[in-house]
Amino acid sequence: MELTSKQRAQLRGMANTIDTILHIGKEGVTEAVIQQANEALEARELVKGRVLENSLLTAREACDQLTLPTRSEPVQVIGSKFVLYRETHSRPKDKRIALVKDKPRRERKA
Repeated sequence: MELTSKQRAQLRGMANTIDTILHIGKEGVTEAVIQQANEALEARELVKGRVLENSLLTAREACDQLTLPTRSEPVQVIGSKFVLYRETHSRPKDKRIALVKDKPRRERKA
């Protein structure tokens, strides 16, 4: 699922208030980090991560390396932090993050 710019903006705003729970260290993106990210995404849908100073990766590289194995969408990368989103199916619809819908564009008449 590709996020629209409005949905990405909505998720960025929500990410301001959440705590950083993923930490990428000098080992980089390991199987343990991928498993932790999967579990966090399934429980929370929106996850904030941080690349520590002793890591050889940038936040962009770590974010890119996590999106494919976790089937998540990158939301934001700023400095050493990044945010990932994946819709969960283990929670009822009313408990999930409700993303804004884009309005269909009307065609202009010439």
